[in-house]
Amino acid sequence: MHNIIIFASGKGSNAAAIIDYLKEKSFASIALIVSNKKDAGVLDIAAKENIPSIVVDKELFHSQEFAQKIQSFNPSLIVLAGFLWKIPEGLVKAFPLKIINIHPALLPEFGGKGMYGHHVHDAVLKADKKESGITIHFVNEIYDSGDIIVQARCKVEEQEDANSLAEKIHHLEHFFFPKTIEFLLKQ
Repeated sequence: MHNIIIFASGKGSNAAAIIDYLKEKSFASIALIVSNKKDAGVLDIAAKENIPSIVVDKELFHSQEFAQKIQSFNPSLIVLAGFLWKIPEGLVKAFPLKIINIHPALLPEFGGKGMYGHHVHDAVLKADKKESGITIHFVNEIYDSGDIIVQARCKVEEQEDANSLAEKIHHLEHFFFPKTIEFLLKQ
């Protein structure tokens, strides 16, 4: 059985999709949910699903104590599901090719610090792109620059706005993210 740790900062729709997907499987379970926001919706999901959770501040997040706590769960994979902080270099080095992220655009475009959520969708629309999508990638020391695992695309319609594009992107995320996790863990 593989242990997965999810890091999330928001309402947790991707975490919920992963949890729901894994309920039907027997190869992995969510061992811990980490958030940097004490009022994040993902913490309500953790409580409802009886999954341990912790809230970290910047000091704890960058500490050796936190890295040791994560290591104590022996994770096969650390999944960033809408987590907005850059992962400390020590954690990246402690878990090489075991930390993955989902980005709501087709990297390498529209990535980097501050490029999340509506900021990404607004940038895609402003650039008059005909398609957008998601990128699931390994995490390294630089925002959104790790090796790409999977990309999935969707068409950007002429009258598209950031909200309708976000809805399309969420659909892709919820479909592809759990399956990519399964693929990585079953290799």
